[in-house]
Amino acid sequence: MTVSTDLVATWRRPRQVLRRHLARGKSEAFAFTLLLVFLILAFVGQWPIAAREAFLAGEQSALPRILAVAYGVLILIPVAYGIAALSRLVGRAFGGQGSWYSARVALFWALAATGPVLLLQGLVAGMIGPGPALTAVTWVGGLAFLWLWATLLHEAERG
Repeated sequence: MTVSTDLVATWRRPRQVLRRHLARGKSEAFAFTLLLVFLILAFVGQWPIAAREAFLAGEQSALPRILAVAYGVLILIPVAYGIAALSRLVGRAFGGQGSWYSARVALFWALAATGPVLLLQGLVAGMIGPGPALTAVTWVGGLAFLWLWATLLHEAERG
């Protein structure tokens, strides 16, 4: 299935989608691609925020702010791998039978699946600004990610 189809299917049947991804066999390129999908969505989602901040600061261009966002997104790569490793250690401590690879796929897919929420959050922050709408989108997105990651990690640790 395509990534966009899987993104939608993940919200209905997250365990089944993860099983299908893991059944493809171990492929670090595939796992990294899932992380890249999230990073691209996170990067694009920050553009409206950078544009708003540049406008409010009276700057001619938002490009320096967007470049800073790009560097920030790149820093997330080793952080994501570290968090996946920690989640595998926690899973093992609780008797999980998964692998390092399945923990990475679970985290990276949970991030990618909640990536569209980051696009919405960026639009709300860029167009409306701080307030109850941004707070609501942030909370809903954060809770959705935590639920999805916990569900996928539980499935990944089943071995």
